[in-house]
Amino acid sequence: MITSLERFLSWVDSSGRPTDRTAEFIEDITRQVNENTVLSGAGTPESNVTANPKRLYMDTTGTAGNILYVKKTGTGKTGWILV
Repeated sequence: MITSLERFLSWVDSSGRPTDRTAEFIEDITRQVNENTVLSGAGTPESNVTANPKRLYMDTTGTAGNILYVKKTGTGKTGWILV
């Protein structure tokens, strides 16, 4: 999702405090960054890590060919596949 800056013309109010629209923009950007960050941990994510489909996970203790996983199905802790 691309966030339009035109919705956020007033970044601060007359007292210099961030407007509600500024807070909304920051929340949008934070959510997008968090959704596109590779998750990591020791061991397999299967039955251990909750995520939405398309998320990536890197096993920090894995060996060659056994490191990167992608969340294929579901929104719970299962549905991870080794890439």
